[in-house]
Amino acid sequence: MDSDAISMHDKSRGGAISILIGHYNAMSCELMEAALMRRARFNVVARAFSSEEVIAAVRDFNPRVTLITANLKDGVLSGFAALRRLREFRPDLRCILLLDSPEPQSVVDAFRAGARGVFSPSQSQFEMLCRCVLRVDAGQIWANSAELAYVMEAFASYAPLRIVNRDGQKLLSTREEDVVRLVSEGYSNRDIAHELALSEHTVKNYLFRIFDKLGVSSRLELVVYAASRSGAPDWVHSPALAPEARALSA
Repeated sequence: MDSDAISMHDKSRGGAISILIGHYNAMSCELMEAALMRRARFNVVARAFSSEEVIAAVRDFNPRVTLITANLKDGVLSGFAALRRLREFRPDLRCILLLDSPEPQSVVDAFRAGARGVFSPSQSQFEMLCRCVLRVDAGQIWANSAELAYVMEAFASYAPLRIVNRDGQKLLSTREEDVVRLVSEGYSNRDIAHELALSEHTVKNYLFRIFDKLGVSSRLELVVYAASRSGAPDWVHSPALAPEARALSA
């Protein structure tokens, strides 16, 4: 591997969040790295410029969070491909996809590829990026209300819902899938209870069981998880173009 492609800092920053930056532009990568390293809570352990370097750096340096641009040096939208590969061998890794100007399709593709957040550096201040890293590292999803709506609309357009594991085996019962589908369509517990002829208490119990089975802790995480693991066909990737990103806590 080219020694100029990867840099490693002192890992002795006790308790700091270890970060890998994957970026197509060396100067932008260095500027982001320098800014993050000025914060004691962050430690940029590596940087990479192609999808292969991203994969190798994750294996070598074991970061907690990755910041990856949609396009890397090995091609347009290669950042999406890197995310999908990372999800295969590091499902616990907290990945944030950096989009220049995210349009609905790009946001949906990002979460389906395994991103835990999307962020637009050109449309947000650096302080917001720091908050994004902290939230994602804490297990939350980073997206604004418009971006979440893109995911929910795309997710709801495919029915029936079927959440599967890597072997194609169903993870939820049919009734649990019904509950997830209605959550993804924006139904409240009361609405779900009415739609399925259940009590609100029963709906809450279903949600607790679903959260436990899937390892999520909020309705937002549930929608994103379902969108990334459902048996629906993959969305076609398209270039980015559009709205502003801000925080939406899980």
